[in-house]
Amino acid sequence: MDADVDVLVVGAGAAGLALGVDLARRGVRALVVERDGRLFPGSRGKGIQPRTMEVFDDLGVGDAVRAAGGPYPAGMIWRAGERLGEHAMWDETEPEEGSPYREPWMVPQWRTQEVLFTRLGELGGRVAFGRELVAIVQDGDGVTAGFADGGPVRARYAVAADGGRSTVRRLLGIGMTGETVDPDPVLVADVRISGLDRDHWHIFPPADGEGFLAVCPLAGTEDFQVAAQMAAEDGRTVDLSLEGLRAVVAARSHLDPAAVTEVRWASDFRPRAALADRFREGRVFLAGDAAHVHSPAGGQGLNTSVQDAYNLGWKLAVVLSGAAPESLLGTYEAERRPVAADMLGLSTRIHRGQARRGAATQQLGLGYRGSSLAVETRTDLPAGALRAGDRAPDGAWEGARLFDAFRGPHWTLLLVGEVPPAELPGARTVRIPSYGAYGDGAFLVRPDGYVGWAGETAEGVAPYAAGVGVGVG
Repeated sequence: MDADVDVLVVGAGAAGLALGVDLARRGVRALVVERDGRLFPGSRGKGIQPRTMEVFDDLGVGDAVRAAGGPYPAGMIWRAGERLGEHAMWDETEPEEGSPYREPWMVPQWRTQEVLFTRLGELGGRVAFGRELVAIVQDGDGVTAGFADGGPVRARYAVAADGGRSTVRRLLGIGMTGETVDPDPVLVADVRISGLDRDHWHIFPPADGEGFLAVCPLAGTEDFQVAAQMAAEDGRTVDLSLEGLRAVVAARSHLDPAAVTEVRWASDFRPRAALADRFREGRVFLAGDAAHVHSPAGGQGLNTSVQDAYNLGWKLAVVLSGAAPESLLGTYEAERRPVAADMLGLSTRIHRGQARRGAATQQLGLGYRGSSLAVETRTDLPAGALRAGDRAPDGAWEGARLFDAFRGPHWTLLLVGEVPPAELPGARTVRIPSYGAYGDGAFLVRPDGYVGWAGETAEGVAPYAAGVGVGVG
């Protein structure tokens, strides 16, 4: 059977849409399928971390994401109807030239997904809604996916981006190992509410036997996100109705029940941290919540998910083109599973009050030094030096910026300082003067913004480039 598409992406959440965008801009025939009849309507993953903002800039949605949201407000602590004072929601970090973003940007998850969906359409990609996957079968040439309605889809590869309760993961028999972070369920809802300013994230600590309540104005909207810890009682469900939300808000704050005028979306969940036992089964890959489930406390789930897609997209493209061996796809799990494990641990520690949001949650320090794709040929590097596997930082020279040069699906050969001229077919060559973050040397920057190969000069880079498909996409 001939393939209908090159890549079938199951799930139109942030990970699935980001992957669809990345594949579409590379000319890969991809189809995103979504079980529901529309995009996710809630705000749950509302924090876009600095590293993800860099990814969005590269994918062509940075301006739209910035326009759709705004900065986080300071926290305001309340007690018995009185303001006790502001509370810093994270540790501030010093600005630096190599990082254009230093604070998280608030965008309700539904808005982020709308932006990605629009971009996917601009690139000629598509989402098929109302397609519930019920079967998946692999052979040596591809994957056949069966659906509750409509005919099957044949693809050369498939990606499960269908959430924490992933049907694909279950059908593949891939387990998840993890723990319940908190036995108590959490109610989260998008509401219209009166009586609170929109300049603060309003926090009502536990009192009188009730759990916490947090009411956060959602940037770019007229809504507030309500989050409330509920009691874990067997057989009792969380009331997600307007009256239920009113009762919770009135019991835990100074507001009247009528202050909650509308519920636009509501859900409940038990905070959990879990990691898939593997991120791949044959021609099927796991990405996003299908591969790792986080407590939302650290703001890492959506961001780690988008970066899964960003890592996988270029690799699928070059392997599908025949420019790189199929073994390149093995580096996806090798690179992303350790990152996901680290982020799960961080999210759990923040949820339990053992760590604070700060530099680690920005994800700017994540990298792949231990990867087989990180080839460092220089010796005697000082501590703190930029190495192969690290994120390639931004920088300015002669009115231009490195991120502008990196933007796009290509590889970049960056020559810094007094390095002999060099060209690499298929890569964009950029020369800049000596620059602090890089020092002097030659750096081959991957399409996803990490240094793949580094040397004192560009001599020796060609064999590496040939093995990873430089020049495709």
